[in-house]
Amino acid sequence: MNTLDAFAPVDVNRMTLDSAPVSDELREEGSPRTGSQELGRISGAPVGVWEMTAGVMRDIEVDEVFVVISGAATVELLEDGSVVRSIALYPGVLCRLAAGMRTRWTVPDALRKVYILGRPDAAA
Repeated sequence: MNTLDAFAPVDVNRMTLDSAPVSDELREEGSPRTGSQELGRISGAPVGVWEMTAGVMRDIEVDEVFVVISGAATVELLEDGSVVRSIALYPGVLCRLAAGMRTRWTVPDALRKVYILGRPDAAA
């Protein structure tokens, strides 16, 4: 269902997202859950909402731009298992992730973001 219609607001803070436990392979601490919902597409690029509950997980990223709308997190960029950089996320922060980045997400309570994914066929 496309909820991203022209001139039709979507309250992304009140959306209910179905969530699932983070797999054992990615979970590092706690019992985090993630959920997402694609809202529609802009010029072929998926736009949606993603959420993670409290805990720590690793991930391999896709090409993405997002803005945090609620909650907080620390995200570490990993190379060869070592932290090479760390960023703080909180409401209003805009961030870009590149495909293939290996990250560790530490979320103290919950984090919600609106994302736009890069199209695989688009130039970076």
